[in-house]
Order: sequence, then C-alpha cells, then structure tokens
Amino acid sequence: MSDDDGPRRRLGRREVLAATATGAATATAGCVGSIFGGEEDGQEVSLSDFRGSGPFVSGRAAPEGTSMDDLDDLSGTLSIYIGGGEGGLYRGLIELLQQKYPDFDAQLKSAPSTQLANTIIQESENGNPRADLFWSIDASSLGLVANEGYATSLPSAVTDPVPSELQDGNGRWVGVAGRARAIPYNTNRFSASDIPNKVDAFANQERFANSMGWGPTYGAFKSFVTAMRIMDGREATKQWLQGMLDQNTKEFRDEYFTSRAVATGEISAGFANHYYALRVKAARENPPIDLAFTENDAGALVNVSGVEIIKGTQRSELAQLFAQHLLTAEAQEFFATRAYAYPMIGGVQPVGDLPTIDELNPPELDLTELSDLEPTLELMREVGVL
Repeated sequence: MSDDDGPRRRLGRREVLAATATGAATATAGCVGSIFGGEEDGQEVSLSDFRGSGPFVSGRAAPEGTSMDDLDDLSGTLSIYIGGGEGGLYRGLIELLQQKYPDFDAQLKSAPSTQLANTIIQESENGNPRADLFWSIDASSLGLVANEGYATSLPSAVTDPVPSELQDGNGRWVGVAGRARAIPYNTNRFSASDIPNKVDAFANQERFANSMGWGPTYGAFKSFVTAMRIMDGREATKQWLQGMLDQNTKEFRDEYFTSRAVATGEISAGFANHYYALRVKAARENPPIDLAFTENDAGALVNVSGVEIIKGTQRSELAQLFAQHLLTAEAQEFFATRAYAYPMIGGVQPVGDLPTIDELNPPELDLTELSDLEPTLELMREVGVL
C-alpha cells in the first residue's frame, strides 16, 4: 500500500517489534510491581517491554513520573499521521500501546514530515481532514501546520509536563522527545578541549580543514541552518556555509553515516544530532567517538519530535489522551533507551553520560520559527551545498 492510500491498517505485532526491538532489559520486580504493574495484577505490558537493551541501559534506575496506569485507558480508533525517519521506532511504541489497550486501534499514515504537513494542510483546505493527530520528527513541520491554522490548542494536562521552550508558545504542539545538535569527534584525532564552543569556528580554523563531515540534505541539518539564518542573519550563514565548503567538508547521505565515518577515522569530526554517535557506540566495541556541544548558538540547537491535534477532528479527547500517554514514564523511557532521545519530563534521565537538557546551553529560539524553511533552501542552493 502506498502512502497516498492513507491510513488503513492496524499494526501487526511481529512486523513492528522486528523492526524496532533488539531485545529488552529486565526491570527489577519491585519497580515493575510498584510503578508499572506486574503479572499479579494482569498487566501484559511492563517496563521491560518499553525499555531498550544494551550497554546504555544496564543498571539503569526505574524512571519516575506519571505512569500509563494513572491515566484512562486508550479506547477507540485514532488516525495518526507519523512523519520522519524515526517512524519505525515510533510504530514500536504504538504497537505496545495497542497491546496494552486491546480496544485502541491506531491507523497510521507514514511519509516524510514535510510531505505529511503539506498533506494535512491540503486536506484541511479541502474541508476533509483525515488525520486526528500529527506526530512529526521535527518542530518545523509541526509549525508549518500550526501556522496555517490547522492545529488545535492543547490542554494543560498535555503541555504542563514539558518545558516551555520545548513546545509551541501558543500551545498548539508539544515535544515528546528531544535531540541536541552536537559535534561527534574521533578521540584518536581530537580531545574534548580541541572542539570549539561556537560552531562558526569550524569554518575558519585550519586544523579542521579536510577533516569535517556533514549531511546537508538531511532534514535536521536544514533545521540547524535555518536556526543559524534566523539568529545570525542570511549573510553570516552564507559565509559559514561557504567557509565549510572551502574547508573541503565531506558530504554524507545523513547524520548516522557522518557519525559512523567519525568512528572509522574517515573524518575527524562532524555535525550531527547527538543520538547518532550513541547508535554507533551501541553497535561497535569501544569505537573512538565522543560528543562535544557548542553553546548558545545554532550548533547547540535542541529540537524535538512532537505532536499536535488536527483542527476538525471528532476524536479530540482520544487524541489528547494519546498525547498524555507519550509523556508518561514508560513512553519517555522508551524514547530514552530505544531512540537515545532526550526525555521531555524530569523523572526520566537521558542514557549514558549525556548532559541533561538543563546542563546544555541551547539558544533562545521559538522552534516554530524553524518552519520558515524555504529561504534556507534557497541559500543552501545559492552556495552550492544542495
């Protein structure tokens, strides 16, 4: 079935779990019984089903926060448009929700986030919105729909658990998982002190010539450049892009391949979302890769995957309850340990030795502004990056 056929089917358990799970760590019986339920009270889904496995999870404490068991059961059919490269992982979480709530039927339509945003706008303009909820990998697509007037205001029960800077200022969308821009670097080539705390330094220091990599066609990179354009202006952004080209920065198809090239020594450092280096670490034994973070500039951007409820839905209460479920301790543990994303609630910690969001120094930027993408694409084409 093509994406144009729209949402039609309920997810199959084997199909989704095979694509998203490599195993699950076992939680202690006390944590499962006291927080998430256990066999004694008939729960079919426990913390170990939501939690990932591997070196970043071993010995991890149980998460804190509102449990799914504190919320009403999900029941009914919900049409979810799910956009972006993390869709396979997100489908795994939805399948767990369907397992936990047999009366809940999630009907999904998957495609790139911008494509789905434009589909929602077109369907809404034609008076036939088919999505109840849009779940996008990036805030720019959420902002695109919201700015066209096709997202409803979310209740405080959904928005209150999430820091204000990680949701729409007008309450139309809310982040459910975060990602920080970072500098993955090869520890055999650089030390942490070698990495500048401002991203513009990479374009004019000789030591980074012929050693850097990026994925300019990747959506997260375009959002990063958009943030730079909004914060620093078009001309400064143009100079930075040209400077990186002059540094002979190597292009990769996406930021996972950029990070993998850092670990293999093909390049010495790069620009990528933080979790790609963690995926490389999880897949290899002691790879020479670590992360550095810039401060208070576009290179320190913290973006989010988030959800918004589509204007005109007849299932707004179910959509709101679904959004609340994404911000529970179990779901946030899923995002942290399976996607290596930043949790949105305080009771769940990021994996490994990542700094918390509070310890990062991201710029002050309304993430909805990242929806203004076309001027960025024009600039990148002008420079020759695209």
